[in-house]
Amino acid sequence: MKIGLKRSGVAILLVALLLAMAACGKNGNGNGSSAAGESGSEATASGDGKIKIGFSLDTLQEERWQKDRDLFKAAAEKLGATVDVQAANSDDAKQIAQAESLISQGVDVLVVVPHNAEATAAIVEKAHEAGIKVLAYDRLIKNSDVDLYVSFDNEKVGQMQAEAIVAKAPKGKYVYIGGSEADNNAHLFKKGAMDVLQKYIDSGDIQIVYDQWTKDWSPANALANMENALTANNNQIDAVIAANDGTAGGVVQALTAQGLAGKIPVSGQDAELAAAQRIVEGTQTMTVYKPIKSLAEKAAELAIKLAKGEDPGADKKVNNGKIDVPSVLLEPIAVTKDNIDSTIIADGFHSKEDVYKNAK
Repeated sequence: MKIGLKRSGVAILLVALLLAMAACGKNGNGNGSSAAGESGSEATASGDGKIKIGFSLDTLQEERWQKDRDLFKAAAEKLGATVDVQAANSDDAKQIAQAESLISQGVDVLVVVPHNAEATAAIVEKAHEAGIKVLAYDRLIKNSDVDLYVSFDNEKVGQMQAEAIVAKAPKGKYVYIGGSEADNNAHLFKKGAMDVLQKYIDSGDIQIVYDQWTKDWSPANALANMENALTANNNQIDAVIAANDGTAGGVVQALTAQGLAGKIPVSGQDAELAAAQRIVEGTQTMTVYKPIKSLAEKAAELAIKLAKGEDPGADKKVNNGKIDVPSVLLEPIAVTKDNIDSTIIADGFHSKEDVYKNAK
């Protein structure tokens, strides 16, 4: 009987030991806490020891965002992470649902290009409830506790746009074709532009005769806005500040229909191939080149740091209406016909052959 009791006791101890070892192995740190959810611990949600990044994009319908996706994914994978990409096609509900799916799949960090700066605050809240940090990529998420913002100096983008157009048309009737009102960047571009234009407006040298946002950054909506601007002013327009290259394309299309393309300076932004071609053709005055490769690589590096609970080393702060968000802001570059070869072509962003293929 004593021997049986001893054997039973040993068995119980052995089972307890095995259970303790299993629990230790499950948590990966021996202290009963989840590695993915703890600040400062290694995240291994993918099951193979790799950091898993959820990349939630507003849209992939524009050339620019396709480049961001590819460059970010390549940079993250080079650093040993995996990336799950979702694109919402400018649908707020869809973007939130996709983000929830990424969260439920156990990503270690969430990188978000918001369609609506306000609506995506819900994504930050849901991610934080799951112990997942959020990086706002290129566009700020408003009124949230977002962990990090990586972008360019977007007010400077607007300043560059206005400075280039004022240099061509220091006086006259101006049209402002903004971006999506739901996108915080669109407001920053406009603020930067107006900072430059205000003294000319105050002196009476420049009149803003049409000022309209462009829903979803749609070139078709920008075309309609520009057609309305031309109609309202009997085609008497001297300059157009368009917030990006997509809207600039709609503007140039409207000007072409009236025989005005190339006669009225037009700004842009993003250094899209079509815009670069218009610049060398003379129908678009400038674009703003934001070296996306630098942005994607920096964001990938910092997303992995966030996933590991490390300090991303942000050197700036940008207020989002709720907090001062730790931020990393890169420098944009103004591009005209004079420096297009030494900027976007020299960087390999577009080939010289592609840029000049329609030039006469």
